[in-house]
Amino acid sequence: MEVRIGVQHANRELTLESAQNSDEVEATVSEAIQGKEPVLVLVDERGRRVVVPSEKLAYVEIGEESGRRVGFGAALH
Repeated sequence: MEVRIGVQHANRELTLESAQNSDEVEATVSEAIQGKEPVLVLVDERGRRVVVPSEKLAYVEIGEESGRRVGFGAALH
């Protein structure tokens, strides 16, 4: 699933493909926004971590969950 993160005072948004489902991502973001966590930490499909200070979050867009595209048709979508 694609997750886009807007960061205050940054020209570009952060985009990552997450192996987590939308409910897990939403719960993690909610904890950061409510101040329960000082940083938002999400892990992409390759195991890399994206860490953003909670007070710098502008928005988080959570894409739809979709199955993996396999084969020649994957490049056409």
